[in-house]
Amino acid sequence: MTDKLHLIVVGNGMAGCRAVEEILARDPDKFRITIFGAEPRVNYNRIMLSPLLAGEKSFEDIVINGEDWYADNGITLVAGDPIVSIDRAHQTITSASGRTESYDRLLLATGSDPFIIPVPGKDLPGVITFRDMDDVGKMLEAANRGGGDAVVIGGGLLGLEAAHGLSLRGMKVTVIHLMPTLMERQLDEAAGWLLKSELERRGQSILTQADTAEIYGNGKVEGVRLKDGREIPCSIVVMAVGIRPATGLARDAGLDVERGILVDDHMMTSDPAVLAVGECVQHRGAVYGLVAPLWEMCRALADSQTGNPSGYTGSVTSTKLKVSGIDVFSAGDFSGGEGCEDIVLRDATRGVYKRVIVKNDRLIGAVLYGDTTDGNWYFDLLRKEEDVSEIRDALIFGQAFASGGGAMDPLATVAALADDAEICGCNGVSKGKVMGCIGGGATTLDAVRATCKASASCGSCTGLVENLLALALGDDYSGERTVKTMCKCTSFTHEEVRAAIVERGLKAIPEVMQELSWSTPDGCSSCRPALNYYLLCAWPAEHEEDPQSRFVNERMHANIQKDGTYSVVPRMWGGVTTPNELRAIADAADKYGARMVKVTGGQRLDLFGIKKEDLPDIWADLNAAGMVSGHAYGKALRTVKTCVGSEWCRFGTQDSTGLGIKAEQMTWGSWMPHKFKIAVSGCPRNCAEATIKDFGVICVDSGYELHIGGNGGIHLRGTDLLCKVATEQEALDHCAAFIQLYREEARYLDRTAPWVERVGLDYIKQRIVEDAVGREALRARFLYAQSFLQKDPWAERAAGAERHLHQHLAEIRPFAVVGGRA
Repeated sequence: MTDKLHLIVVGNGMAGCRAVEEILARDPDKFRITIFGAEPRVNYNRIMLSPLLAGEKSFEDIVINGEDWYADNGITLVAGDPIVSIDRAHQTITSASGRTESYDRLLLATGSDPFIIPVPGKDLPGVITFRDMDDVGKMLEAANRGGGDAVVIGGGLLGLEAAHGLSLRGMKVTVIHLMPTLMERQLDEAAGWLLKSELERRGQSILTQADTAEIYGNGKVEGVRLKDGREIPCSIVVMAVGIRPATGLARDAGLDVERGILVDDHMMTSDPAVLAVGECVQHRGAVYGLVAPLWEMCRALADSQTGNPSGYTGSVTSTKLKVSGIDVFSAGDFSGGEGCEDIVLRDATRGVYKRVIVKNDRLIGAVLYGDTTDGNWYFDLLRKEEDVSEIRDALIFGQAFASGGGAMDPLATVAALADDAEICGCNGVSKGKVMGCIGGGATTLDAVRATCKASASCGSCTGLVENLLALALGDDYSGERTVKTMCKCTSFTHEEVRAAIVERGLKAIPEVMQELSWSTPDGCSSCRPALNYYLLCAWPAEHEEDPQSRFVNERMHANIQKDGTYSVVPRMWGGVTTPNELRAIADAADKYGARMVKVTGGQRLDLFGIKKEDLPDIWADLNAAGMVSGHAYGKALRTVKTCVGSEWCRFGTQDSTGLGIKAEQMTWGSWMPHKFKIAVSGCPRNCAEATIKDFGVICVDSGYELHIGGNGGIHLRGTDLLCKVATEQEALDHCAAFIQLYREEARYLDRTAPWVERVGLDYIKQRIVEDAVGREALRARFLYAQSFLQKDPWAERAAGAERHLHQHLAEIRPFAVVGGRA
């Protein structure tokens, strides 16, 4: 037996022991085997640490190789004694206890180390990682002290599993995640939102786009402070932000190392006598943090070491979330891009979201939430790169349908349905009812929706209803909508989407897309800004703002110019300024190198040529002089233009300047479907051009004439006379009511002019002039919204909010890859 080659395995984990199993299965007499492990226990399944923490498994349940396995195979296990050095010249290793062994082959299976974010307090007692049995023991000890609060930093796979386990152990858990979407490397926005909603329903607090500033406490963990100032009290902090290949031992031994230990297709390092496998390696530029690639590596290694080299060529990975009751699956590339086609199915009633991505007739990615039955089938199609063109139309419905019914005529399919077959689950509408509706004269989708409500709620049955229309009407059915839908992503109009947001209490873009069965995973450049506005308008205090759904000027709070610099326009109430404000503007222009200061048509000053990185500082200087953002960049109130009125002009009939200032102070900060301009002229000579503004006031001796729906520009439109009022307050009340009606009912990107023409002046008069109670309700809703919207964005940015948007490229640190996934 002494003539056997001595194989020493560094690492008694899943990769090292699996490699040994594969070798033994091929040639049990090839090596004398010694395994060194850092932990004082046998090999166990780290993947099952989550159910162990949750109380669903015991340690005995997750052991892979018990003591009998080592004994039966003649393996020497040295547990609890990690290797500290390698002498490649003499082919020996030395352990922490001083034990030295020589080897013929050395297999490094050192795994990965948890990444600890470098924040103050990271070394406090109570900060725990989640990688091994010792970590689970610490978490259980904290939970057994009687519940308490826990913070998990990291909303990836590992962090969510830790949060679930701690929650089941009675702890109140808050998950802090830096990115906008949970598990962003495995899930798209839609699936991530569904997961977040379900975890919150289970009692966890999920904070996305939350950046940890420090972990605080006096001698132990007492809480986490975020960079935005929020504090989350807790007794333990679980760091689960990622992993990094454990390469220290290999690097010290002089092996070639980049992100991981470099290996070839046979898992050989730069030293032919040293092999490596698992999370510690880098193969063809990739590192892996999931278990399936490890098994493939181990098979290739065993083949090469037993004389039948096969070669490892890399892995296509898939992910399943191990949180009891939540089914999530992800595989391949779901980032999209040129040449990619998204196929999406949503079922809001069952909480199901499915998305597959096809490119060149091949499946390249899949994301499933709520129903992962076909995950393995999709993964097999993806891995084998099979042509899916023949089953393209049925692909999203899964293997059973694609295999048996993919080529069926869709009209024959609906024709075969019984009359009592349910077509619309949301409204309980059967096939027979839909056919009766069509027979009664509803010959379009909109007519069916209006008559029997089929497909009027979530829209997921729209295809079935359209097939029934085609079946019933034959060549007389054109399939064309009588009204224009919001965009290609949905079968609903702007008005239908806005109504659903209010009626169903929808407060986030992914929630709207799921409830209304959006046909794309993330929407498009048309619907996302519109949805963001509709949510803000409906729920000013509660909606989830999505900055990335705003145009660049609104994100930056300044207008970008063709040379990449920005213009800055401070607000001047009613076009009035002061010497102090002018001095501040002049000083700012000098200090920040403004290349032009221009008087605008809206009676303000515009500073051109300001660098992106200087924006927060110039805003701070202007704030110090009492000026706020002029919103010259926004779909919002822009300006209130005035003439000097009765205070100075001999023709002035009223204090137009004073009324204009009051109007601007009431309306500034209000987001709208499009830009909005107001003007107040002190007499019918109309020096402030009130009759080409969205809302205009003409002062007359007996009061105020109120005009609506005008605009300048390419398509000039004069205003319509709304009414005449006697007092300033009445003018302001009518202004607020008109703006709110426009905010609530116009389509996104509609100016008031086309909106007024579409709905008609009589309708607006009925809502604003003739209905005093309704007018007051509109005014009250506008002022309520303003209580949340009148916050100066310049002041917030000057104080440090969204600082990354204004950094110079040289200040932005390179992205650190953790967990071996780019």
